[in-house]
Amino acid sequence: MNIKITNTFSNTLPADKINSNTPRQVVEAAFSFVNPVKPKNPILIHASNEVTHSLGFTSADITSKEFLNIFSGTTILKDTKPYAMAYAGHQFGNWAGQLGDGRAIVLFEATYNEIKTMFQLKGAGKTPYSRNGDGLAVLRSSIREYLCSEAMHNLGIPTTRSLSLILSGDHVLRDILYNGNQDFEKGAIVCRTAPSFIRFGNFELFASRNDTKNLKLLTDYT
Repeated sequence: MNIKITNTFSNTLPADKINSNTPRQVVEAAFSFVNPVKPKNPILIHASNEVTHSLGFTSADITSKEFLNIFSGTTILKDTKPYAMAYAGHQFGNWAGQLGDGRAIVLFEATYNEIKTMFQLKGAGKTPYSRNGDGLAVLRSSIREYLCSEAMHNLGIPTTRSLSLILSGDHVLRDILYNGNQDFEKGAIVCRTAPSFIRFGNFELFASRNDTKNLKLLTDYT
């Protein structure tokens, strides 16, 4: 596969100075470098022909072992360093402070036909923003996200796009009915794409900390 790596976000904005994948407050940084957890036995369930072909992947690419390894987080491409973004925001009407990508990891940015795209895994393991979570996702919620993303796009609503849905081969413990009875479910990983995953919360994080230097850097970059 021929992927033209760009990585403008991580090359332009400040990285977390602490190289530790533990839940904590991350200061003076727009993101933290973190590698995805390698899945036990990844299996490609579905890849969107429309999305993959629009990003330059061929039919042969999609069915290749390389595609599976990259978009399951098994293989890290040369000249890339995956990362989780830092952001802040409100939850349930109250200011929650730092939130961040608790179970999302940006693999890389790439350019095809002069268009920049971010590739992000959802459910690929813990990040410094995971708090008490495990950073993983289960198949039922991953199917929901995969389908809803494409449905919204086809309704004309700007949204992320679904590139691939991969079964991880791992079992993830969840309280399925939220009644205190936990059980293991099939784990899954969604790769979603967007021109950028920057949100209002990225700006709110720096603004809430009066970090005008990095707020300006982020604004100028955006």
